[in-house]
Amino acid sequence: MRRLLRTLGGLAFVLGLGSGLSACTSIGYYAHLARGQMQLLAAREPIAALVADSSTDPVLRRQLQLALDARAFASDRLGLPRNGSYTLYADLHRPWVVRNVFATPEFSTRALAHCFPIAGCVGYRGYYDEARAEAEAARLRAQGLDVYIGSSPAYSTLGWFDDPVLNTMLPRRDDPDDDTLAGTIFHELGHQQLYVQDDTSFNESFASFVEQQGLREWRRQHGAARAEPLGTQRSDRFAELMLASRARLDAIYASGVAPAAMRTAKQAEFERLRSEYRALRDGEWQGYAGYDAFMNAELNNARLLPFGLYHGWLPAFAALFEREGRNWPAFYKAAKQLGALPAEARTTALQQLATAAPSARP
Repeated sequence: MRRLLRTLGGLAFVLGLGSGLSACTSIGYYAHLARGQMQLLAAREPIAALVADSSTDPVLRRQLQLALDARAFASDRLGLPRNGSYTLYADLHRPWVVRNVFATPEFSTRALAHCFPIAGCVGYRGYYDEARAEAEAARLRAQGLDVYIGSSPAYSTLGWFDDPVLNTMLPRRDDPDDDTLAGTIFHELGHQQLYVQDDTSFNESFASFVEQQGLREWRRQHGAARAEPLGTQRSDRFAELMLASRARLDAIYASGVAPAAMRTAKQAEFERLRSEYRALRDGEWQGYAGYDAFMNAELNNARLLPFGLYHGWLPAFAALFEREGRNWPAFYKAAKQLGALPAEARTTALQQLATAAPSARP
């Protein structure tokens, strides 16, 4: 699941300092972000020094060398920003960097937006402190909203700081072929390459495409065009399942039926989703149960939000990449032009791209 839950949560601190805050709750939120960001920065160590140190754990040394290789590949081959990000390492001594609170109305799959100066509005709010995240979730539930808390292994400060490789980003110690770390570096540098105010879906889909296409090129260089890892295939397939359910929910909410009937239809859709997941798990996946915990928990609109944010425009960006001759600088230029369009025109252009190439695989 962590592949699906990356975030810009820490950006709130970086770009929110000039907001002229007046509410105590807002001041408390930003103060907690400041503490978390400063603790993260203070924990950084140069990766090159750790790799050169013979006392560094051998598995960690291999993982950090992989990070350096991926960092160089990102700029040399993918045209991503060349700076100090991901040349440093920080161990946070926990399995996540931020906890993200997503919320939607009861009868909508549209995220409750949180707005910050410069950064604009995003569809979630990040917390370094788990208790604060739980308290915010409880407050939102009391308002009748659907709420989900997800853990994120990484975030981008869009180049304001030299973002480090975190222990939360490292691949599994028993799997040298795990591409999670390289993919995360490509994804987060994608945010540094292009960021559009007030359009979380655009930003996350763009970065996810950079990650996925970057990994295909990375694999060709390191494994003679070997197939995508099984974990990536499952992740993509699971996202397809979630997006299909989200589309059916949108149709239910647009139907105009009475709230009681809509509530019944909503729960029926979640039961259908569970049934389809079990069929996928027991059939195509041959019993792989890695998503059971997610599916066995309470399902609601907010729980589906990360999938819409991270995957919604992947086919459009895949089509754009093909249209630009699979040339990274040309692709970035075209994506930047899309991002500069007014919101409605941008959505129309993305829809046209996705429709024009329905078979394009992101």
